[in-house]
Amino acid sequence: MIQLEDGKLLCLSCDDLPWKPSTFAAGVFVKDVAVTGGLEMQIVRFEPGARLPLHEHELPEFIYVLEGELTVAGQHLRRGWASIASPGSVHADVHSDTGCIFVLVDRPL
Repeated sequence: MIQLEDGKLLCLSCDDLPWKPSTFAAGVFVKDVAVTGGLEMQIVRFEPGARLPLHEHELPEFIYVLEGELTVAGQHLRRGWASIASPGSVHADVHSDTGCIFVLVDRPL
């Protein structure tokens, strides 16, 4: 994961980044883009049926769906939809029946 220093700008092709298995859940893969200012950016891919465990957010979380469908707390997000979670929010149900790819900005794990 690239650590970007304060006062710097980074532009890169995410197509060139490798998919890595997530350490958070089976069937989930990530492309680590960068970390700066206490937040990280990842591209996340859920295989069909992938599901995240219950988790709480210490910092805000931003999701933008690029492909497929993602269910977050009973809300079905499709391409072009976003989800914003404030600090202290709890996600008990994050999964994809069909598979999906989304941009994620949140705290580094």
